[in-house]
Amino acid sequence: MATEEDDGIDLTVSETVEGLLESYRRMEMPMGRYVTVILIPSAGFFLLASIAAVLLDLPLLIRLPIPLLGLLVFGASLFYPKILLSQRRRELNNRFHLLVTHMTVLATTKIDRMEVFRTLADEEEYGELANEMRRIVELVDTWNQSLDDACRRRAKEVPSEAVSDFLDRLSYTLGAGQSLEDYLLSEQDQIIQEYSTVYESALDSLDVMKDLYLSMVLSMTFALVFAVVLPVLTGTSPTLTVSAVIVLYIFVQTGFFLAIRAMAPYDPLWYHPEEKSSPADGKIAKSFYGGVGATVVLLFVSLGGVFGFSPVALGDLLPFVSEPLPLTLYAAIPVTPLIIPGVILRGEEEQIKGRDQEFPSFIRALGATEGAKQSTTSAVLKSLRHKDFGALTENINSLFKRLNMRIEPAEAWRYFTADCRSYLIQTFSEMYLVGREMGGSPKLLGELISENMNEVLQLRQQRRQATTTLIGLLYGITAASTFAFFIGLEVVNILSQMSLDLQTGSDFDVGSLINTGVYNIPLIEFLLVIVILFGAMLSSLMIRTVDGGHKMNTYIHFVVLTWLGAIVSIVTRTLVSTVISI
Repeated sequence: MATEEDDGIDLTVSETVEGLLESYRRMEMPMGRYVTVILIPSAGFFLLASIAAVLLDLPLLIRLPIPLLGLLVFGASLFYPKILLSQRRRELNNRFHLLVTHMTVLATTKIDRMEVFRTLADEEEYGELANEMRRIVELVDTWNQSLDDACRRRAKEVPSEAVSDFLDRLSYTLGAGQSLEDYLLSEQDQIIQEYSTVYESALDSLDVMKDLYLSMVLSMTFALVFAVVLPVLTGTSPTLTVSAVIVLYIFVQTGFFLAIRAMAPYDPLWYHPEEKSSPADGKIAKSFYGGVGATVVLLFVSLGGVFGFSPVALGDLLPFVSEPLPLTLYAAIPVTPLIIPGVILRGEEEQIKGRDQEFPSFIRALGATEGAKQSTTSAVLKSLRHKDFGALTENINSLFKRLNMRIEPAEAWRYFTADCRSYLIQTFSEMYLVGREMGGSPKLLGELISENMNEVLQLRQQRRQATTTLIGLLYGITAASTFAFFIGLEVVNILSQMSLDLQTGSDFDVGSLINTGVYNIPLIEFLLVIVILFGAMLSSLMIRTVDGGHKMNTYIHFVVLTWLGAIVSIVTRTLVSTVISI
């Protein structure tokens, strides 16, 4: 008799299969061609790999990965359309609120509604959303369909529910005779609410991933400690067991990093214009080259001290420190100069966050004053520049000076956004500039942009809290796992140095109980240091992915996590040696 649990499992399986078939249907490549060209050959490769694993006369440790490789290829080809569809859905959701805000700004101007869609179709910044706008324009211009029919048709094809609902409601509204401007202004609250729901859902998914990551890493830590200690009793090669677990450990951490990268909401902090530079660029470049150069020099000295080809030892560069240094310090000291660009970037990011906080007030005041005085932006800025807008005040002064020098307004605003280096300021400033050039109401534009940016800033505050929690988790995991690694290593090291002098019979072999001769302690310690470095690197990348900051922001966390692992390892080995000697 079937139970409710069995019915739930069947429903889940049927939903998975249905979703997989739907992803095949939405591919640009026909389903039959994909099955023939990709899926069937990958299934044949899996079958051949399985047969080879059975027939080859090789050790089990070598034969076992062969069918696993075939299974990986087949699984990747089987689920690739679903992964592709998920990526497309994510791209649609990430920039949807920006596109709707931009569409609303354009709709409030005096241009035709089809020109709104044509303008958005040319905005490469919107990625997949721009492609959707392009498809709607093509249906209208090439196939002579009405705009409401084109929106209704594309609503059935897009994988994002939010975009599909928006296009479906838009098609109904346009067909009923309502103007595009009225519809978009009435939809603002709902659109931003949908974006907030998607954003918060992504943050909730990250919380679940953090719990799974904690459980998995603790399990892998136990397995690695077990691999270090077990050969004492079994006599197997500890280098082989430790290396195998380390490879698995690296795969697990890499998998979680990729999963977190896929789940994190797309909300970049930085704006990187290719044609214009800012005063911060020179400072960042100098700190980067200085930090990396010092790291290269220290790395050469560190490796030279270990392998004996450097004329200067690492300990000679450090006052009050003598050789030999603990092995973990040979890894921690060379990477320390990387903290210099990390600290510089952290300061610049705080400046950008400060400008983001002030921009909604500035753009609202600018729009309201322009609308009331019916004057140019330059004349309005002459009075606004004397108000305190925090970190944005200096940039507003520069914008006024450029406009006052009769520089083209579009060019002056682009210099303004380049100096601010903020992704949100660049995006919303471009919207305001285009809206004003096309005859839009400055007061309405200022209020619309200010409200939307304030909503995004509130979501960023939640993201900042999630990042803080993740930082605490990763730092705690690094300390705990390093503590466990080096407890096991130090116990084995002490056992290998012990001299057993037991009065036993001639038939009793003490070496059969404790196998310390199979250990190469320096090699195992080196492998554990590799684990610490790799864990610090991936942890810092996870933090940067969730935070949404600059890539070089990973350096500061990488250095601190590496030093945390080094200090914990030294303290752990010292404590274990002291306790056992007592």
